[in-house]
Amino acid sequence: MRRHEFEDEVDRVLEDLPDWVLQQVDNLIVVVEDRPAKELGDVLGVYDGVSLHERSEYYSGVMPDRIVIFYEPHITLGLGEDELRAEIRKTVLHELGHHLGIDDERLTELGWD
Repeated sequence: MRRHEFEDEVDRVLEDLPDWVLQQVDNLIVVVEDRPAKELGDVLGVYDGVSLHERSEYYSGVMPDRIVIFYEPHITLGLGEDELRAEIRKTVLHELGHHLGIDDERLTELGWD
């Protein structure tokens, strides 16, 4: 899968989110980068920000939270096209779950791990 196709797939996942999720998303950007920094290790994506669950009434005037989905680690999994699309979806949903304040245990229950 080429980079632009990968980015399109990330966009598709975001476009297909249910309304209840879209109504909660606040001050968030989602980007695709080639690879994570070495200190992050072998991750497929990362959430950087203050989850909705942790925000207080004083949360304002801050830069947007970021979800970064990494292209190269996904490609090196060696998955077929359908499996790769499923893995991209799972990664986006997992990181979005962190933005919403969902912990790893619940993400596993939802199948978003």
